[in-house]
Amino acid sequence: MGEKKGSRRADRAGRGDGGRLGRRAVLLGGAAAVVGGGVLARDRLAPYWWRVPGIEKPRKEGELDYAAAEWVAASSANWRRADRPDDYTVDRVVIHVVQGSYATALKVFRDPGHAAAAHYVVRKDGHVAQMIRELDVGFHAGNRTYNERSIGIEHEGFVDDKRSFTTAMYRSSARLTAGICARYGIPVDRTHIMGHVEVPGTDHTDPGPHWDWARYLKLVREARDHPEPVPAPSPTPSSTPSTAKPREA
Repeated sequence: MGEKKGSRRADRAGRGDGGRLGRRAVLLGGAAAVVGGGVLARDRLAPYWWRVPGIEKPRKEGELDYAAAEWVAASSANWRRADRPDDYTVDRVVIHVVQGSYATALKVFRDPGHAAAAHYVVRKDGHVAQMIRELDVGFHAGNRTYNERSIGIEHEGFVDDKRSFTTAMYRSSARLTAGICARYGIPVDRTHIMGHVEVPGTDHTDPGPHWDWARYLKLVREARDHPEPVPAPSPTPSSTPSTAKPREA
């Protein structure tokens, strides 16, 4: 949580790779696009069709990528519309710690002024909220490239409090991560399942020294190899307003 403004502005501005289709693409008879004087054929344009003026990608309000989650929409200012994995390869899961309560995380991710949000938030009792669709780019890692290639999972609690990381939280988060890895073919290892602290160019410390990586990866592998029926989301309200602000991690 708490990315630097420079990282957010860069992400909001879009990609800087000149080899990729920009936002100024224009359809020509539905068959090609003109970009900086060049012409792109339909097959190159296809992964980026949602960027073309006048075309909206079909979405269903509240649709989930993880059936056990509750849908709580993040502000649209805190993520970028995309069509992953067609336009970006998803090959990382980034583990975060809120530095605050579950309710605080939901509150700030719904605040357009926060300019950051993760795809999921996991509560201490294991309840999961999905706030951004996996096909979209969440502003969670503080690094545009890593935002584009990753799914971000926040966990309720504090990096300096080992009690924050309950058995229910570990197990629930592991099931979530196992499903993500299965969907995108992500290896279950410490290279591809990483902490926010390991994202290049960031100054964060989460998930901190008390996050048990060996235990977590073991649970992810177990969930991958022996998937259990996905539990229904709990009916407990999760969008209760909170006046607290998350601490920097």
